[in-house]
Amino acid sequence: MSHNSFGHLFRVTTFGESHGVAIGCIVDGTPPGLTFSQRYIQDFLDKRRPGQSRYTTQRQEPDAVSVLSGVVDGPREGELVSTGTPIALEIRNVDQRSKDYSNIATRYRPGHADIAYDVKYGLRDHRGGGRSSARETATRVAAGAIARLVVPGLTVRAALVQIGDVAVDRARWDWDEVERNPFFCPDALTATRWAELLDRVRKAGSSVGAVVEVEATGVPAGIGAPVYGKLDADIAANLMSINAVKGVEIGDGFEAARLSGEENADEIRMGADGRPVFLSNHAGGILGGIATGQPVVARFAVKPTSSILTPRRSIDADGQEVDVSTKGRHDPCVGIRAVPIGEAMVACAIADHFLRHRGQTGRV
Repeated sequence: MSHNSFGHLFRVTTFGESHGVAIGCIVDGTPPGLTFSQRYIQDFLDKRRPGQSRYTTQRQEPDAVSVLSGVVDGPREGELVSTGTPIALEIRNVDQRSKDYSNIATRYRPGHADIAYDVKYGLRDHRGGGRSSARETATRVAAGAIARLVVPGLTVRAALVQIGDVAVDRARWDWDEVERNPFFCPDALTATRWAELLDRVRKAGSSVGAVVEVEATGVPAGIGAPVYGKLDADIAANLMSINAVKGVEIGDGFEAARLSGEENADEIRMGADGRPVFLSNHAGGILGGIATGQPVVARFAVKPTSSILTPRRSIDADGQEVDVSTKGRHDPCVGIRAVPIGEAMVACAIADHFLRHRGQTGRV
């Protein structure tokens, strides 16, 4: 299997399968001298970790990360300092239950990558989907923790803004609320509605989709490149590479098609500090593929989990028509745990463009 890497100067290569011994990644291009701890990376992984509420898969994985290379000990206990060489990160799998998938060993789950993998490779890993499993995304979250350190002053945060047809009320948006509920929801009232919705979905053995919004502040103006090196294009590619993501938009995205030219234009004035001030941010902080210095805003849509108890019509590897019902432990809404993954993939894209910009212009 090729194409297990993304990024140019900040480059991440992931490895491992859902039910294998371990998953992990190699982070190449990290500048020397960055200071962090293993606990720092673990905090991000804990946000994505399964089994933390009844609304996610009950697979019990500690997602304990080990830093294997690319660092030396810092002056303080537990402190690590990057050397500029590849940083290898490993996460051991400890709670695989491969027998849960024995009934679909030769059957294709509708809506899942099963049939596409078989068409391409002539075989597939039915144990949790192998590389097509969202288990792989834990490694991206670990890489995203490193990426945040590359760009001084960068903050990347995300929230779930819609589950099924129930969206947050932006008039009640509160970033602090994101840390207070199991849905990363910025609207406390909507979080209670989601709890009721997902209880019904879970008991029915079904699943539901979601929309995640990512915001990055402290993005240096000027990073990105026109034509084939657009910052928004790479952010979109990174987000589209996340399992189950079916759509991405930057700024107002598809809603921009409803606006007039006057409404869509982000007007500009000169600020007291001699820097331009934008009066709105329909563009999501990127114009012509280049960051404007405003917050970079992206949203992505996550489809419903394909592994459900409700029987669906399909075929098996012999071409026989069958009904498929997937047992085991699955997320009724995989979009919940996609929140820290989206943050990580945006952080990686920005770190990569920051290093590319510095290499081309000598400025940051």
